[in-house]
Amino acid sequence: MPPETPTLLDELRAFFSGYQQPLAFLVLAVVPLVLGVVWLERRTRAVLRFSATSLLAKQGRGPRAYLTWLLPVMRLTALVLAVVALARPQEQDSKIRDASVEGIDIMVALDLSTSMEAADFKPNNRLHVAKEVLVEFLSSRANDRVGLVVFSGAAYTQAPLTLDYGVLKEVIRQLRTRVLEEGTAIGDAVATAVNRLRDSDAKSRVIVLITDGDNNQGTVSPIDAAKAAKALGVPVYTILVGKGGKVPFPAGQDLFGNTAWREVEIPINPELLQEMARLTGGEYYRATDREELKANLQKVLDSLERSKILEGGVITNYHELFHPFLLAAFTLLALELLLKSTVLRVFP
Repeated sequence: MPPETPTLLDELRAFFSGYQQPLAFLVLAVVPLVLGVVWLERRTRAVLRFSATSLLAKQGRGPRAYLTWLLPVMRLTALVLAVVALARPQEQDSKIRDASVEGIDIMVALDLSTSMEAADFKPNNRLHVAKEVLVEFLSSRANDRVGLVVFSGAAYTQAPLTLDYGVLKEVIRQLRTRVLEEGTAIGDAVATAVNRLRDSDAKSRVIVLITDGDNNQGTVSPIDAAKAAKALGVPVYTILVGKGGKVPFPAGQDLFGNTAWREVEIPINPELLQEMARLTGGEYYRATDREELKANLQKVLDSLERSKILEGGVITNYHELFHPFLLAAFTLLALELLLKSTVLRVFP
């Protein structure tokens, strides 16, 4: 049988399917009203009276007299473009994502103590590199819920578990040292992360601890926090950043406004981090440069079992296309106002 010829109704449905708010096109019903207002305005516009109009007629109409019709045309076109933008044209993404998402619930505990200002990850300090690697890490995720705990002398939840990586990346970029009270409260950080994972029903839950020092603050000991994580079946993966020994550390500014550096030895406790990882079934890693830190985060993911955290159907992504229509509408309106008040100005 020959294929059926699409009817006009089918074609209209196909056309409007590309718009999120097709009812916005009803606004175009005011277009005749706009044309009527323009026509009435031109008919009732005041003119100058002369005793001898024949003299003016002999001069003919200049080009500006004909160009004045551009003004209502531009206004009308801007209206149509604005309505199209209001209808929100969209383009369907070629990739359709399964909404039965497999993922891991990950709480990252990041050290913000001043020792993270040490510049042994040249040309940048430890915190700068850790933030860069975490942002890259998020860019490689698709279905893992990630949360963030920051700590120094105390620990705080900076972001709960989320799939909104864009917001989380911006949160990470804004992190800096010397905001929290001084110290390194590793136990409090892990305990806070455990508390955030307590209500998670994901099959795979994990804590990634990134620090460069030893526990010297807080109300919860690191071992007690690790035992709490073990009780919930949450492995703690510990990453010790830094080269150890004496490292360059900022010591104010010199007379010329440049950063002055001095060699400082920052206490570390790899044995503590190893024990925390062992107790919980996690792993201990050492990162002495950017690539090692990046590789260690990937090792954490490779060692975990994935589990479904969302169920049902498929998700189709759409790209918004209204921006150029809205920009063109505003441009035409601005150009109309400019011409109307300058070269196409009508007197009176």
